[in-house]
Amino acid sequence: MAVNSILAASIALRLGGVGYSLALLYRSRDRRFGFLTLMLALMAARQTWTALSTTVTGLSELPGLVVSGLAVATVHYLSKYVEEEDRIKTRLRETNEELRSFRKAVEHAGHAIFLTDTDGTIEYANPAVESVTGFAPEEVVGEDPSLWRSGEHDDAFYADLWGTITDGEVWDGEIINERRDGSFCWVDMTVAPITDETGAVDRFVAVDTDVTERKERELRIRAQKERLEHLNETNEVLREVNRRLVQADDRDDVERAACEQFAATGPYDAAWVATRNMVNDAVRERTHAGIDRGDLDAVVDALNEASAETPVDRALSEGVTAVAGTGEDTAFAPAGSAATLAVPLTYRDVSYGALVVHAADADALDAVDPSVLDELGETIAYAIDAAERKQSLVADRVTELTFRLDGDADGGPLFDLAAALDCTVDLDRLSVAPEGDPVEYVTVRDAAAEAVCDYAADHAGFEAAQVLSEGPDETVVRFVVGDDSVVTTLADRGCVVDSLTADAAGGRVTAELPQSAPVGSVVEAVCAQHSGAALVAQRERERSTETRGEFRAALEDALTDRQLEALQTAHFAGYFEWPRETSGEETAALMDISQSTFMQHLRAGERKLCARLFDEETDRPPRGAAAAAEAER
Repeated sequence: MAVNSILAASIALRLGGVGYSLALLYRSRDRRFGFLTLMLALMAARQTWTALSTTVTGLSELPGLVVSGLAVATVHYLSKYVEEEDRIKTRLRETNEELRSFRKAVEHAGHAIFLTDTDGTIEYANPAVESVTGFAPEEVVGEDPSLWRSGEHDDAFYADLWGTITDGEVWDGEIINERRDGSFCWVDMTVAPITDETGAVDRFVAVDTDVTERKERELRIRAQKERLEHLNETNEVLREVNRRLVQADDRDDVERAACEQFAATGPYDAAWVATRNMVNDAVRERTHAGIDRGDLDAVVDALNEASAETPVDRALSEGVTAVAGTGEDTAFAPAGSAATLAVPLTYRDVSYGALVVHAADADALDAVDPSVLDELGETIAYAIDAAERKQSLVADRVTELTFRLDGDADGGPLFDLAAALDCTVDLDRLSVAPEGDPVEYVTVRDAAAEAVCDYAADHAGFEAAQVLSEGPDETVVRFVVGDDSVVTTLADRGCVVDSLTADAAGGRVTAELPQSAPVGSVVEAVCAQHSGAALVAQRERERSTETRGEFRAALEDALTDRQLEALQTAHFAGYFEWPRETSGEETAALMDISQSTFMQHLRAGERKLCARLFDEETDRPPRGAAAAAEAER
């Protein structure tokens, strides 16, 4: 009974194991459970065959029961192993999926990503590396990042980077790299260490972002800001220069105002006015500010010794604004100056030198519009011209220049008129029309007034012609002329034209200018612009001046008693006011004479007064109809 129970238990245990193994095989689909199922089934079949074919006695089947238990235990523990294996496979699958997603993200990232070993050798590079460095990924693997070092950073920069990441810290910053094609690019780079389980650095990962466009935009904005700042500073200088030019009394004041204002305002350091020596054509200094005499002498010497053309040469010789900045020959600049600017001082083709400005900031001068500088130079030159004109009017001593022009000379429309009509032309007075055109009052002898007007109408040099008086031998004409006559050439250079006489054989022009004025430039301009003109006389003399008392005495000597009385009565009676306070008839009644007699005396007095004011030869006889009327009186 006991033996049968052991065999039955063994068979039952094996059959249970078969069922258990089949269930696990169905659930896991693991073929190992199929093998165990088959093995347990064969073992159960064998024991069943044994029980049916033989008589089992004793405890001989007890080992079989133990084997059945071990087989079932094997199935159980195999199921646990399979479950653990499934869990591991699931984790591996999930991990692999994460790795695939990570790799896909890295491969398609817009940033260049590198993995390097602890020596900096690149082990992996994603495809974006090519867009940042110009090198393909397979070209950089096995290399180190020095492959695209630009040289824009010093060794200390890279030592700091390497020290940071080897200490286990993250380095983040901007770096300038050189692409494969040699162009530079700005990169926003992050380098981080990767550590193992012990915390030791195992490798490094670097993420590079090309920020060249953003950086260039920032630099453009910064440059524009600096340009605006320099431009505002320059505008302040120009405004102050213009304000001081208005107050200047002479050329020295004008030049001093310009130099001092530039030297006193950043970013400019020093300024001086350069001219040329008329004898040897060497550059020389007239006025300076912001620079020591010794430094300035060294600069002038360097300019005169320079083998190549300098900005000062260009401004003086070519009349153009010139700049020399960083990277160019700055031997002609004082120590500490990074840029030199030379602005020609020219007004109406007359050169008064050049304003030379030095600046420590090389970008300061580039920020200014050249047209603004050209206008500044013209403004300063105009102020010098105006100051010299004022000096020429009040100077006690003057230089008198006399030019001769032959018959073929290009002296202007008055000389053309004299040659064409075979007449004599004398310039009486110069003036300016409301529109700014030169006006010349001229006496023409030996030519009919109608012929003079007809010629002027056909000549391009005359804008208008108006006969003021006509006599048997001479005609007084008011001409509005252009700017191409010798008279305007002299006037534009600060000269006062004393006389001009022209006939068919040529003529002479005499003008005076202050002793301080550059005689050489005036002579050069006249001879250059008017072919056939030559300087025949130059002398220094005292300017003849007439006091107010002398003028009054001379006028009273020229007037008759009745003419003087007519002028005084008309003045005090308000006859010259508008509207008139008294009429001609009422004023004549005050003198107890007829109105026609009053008008004769008044007109004669007015003519003599105007002659004293406007005729340089005050003893010139009356012209035209006025001569006949004077003779009758």
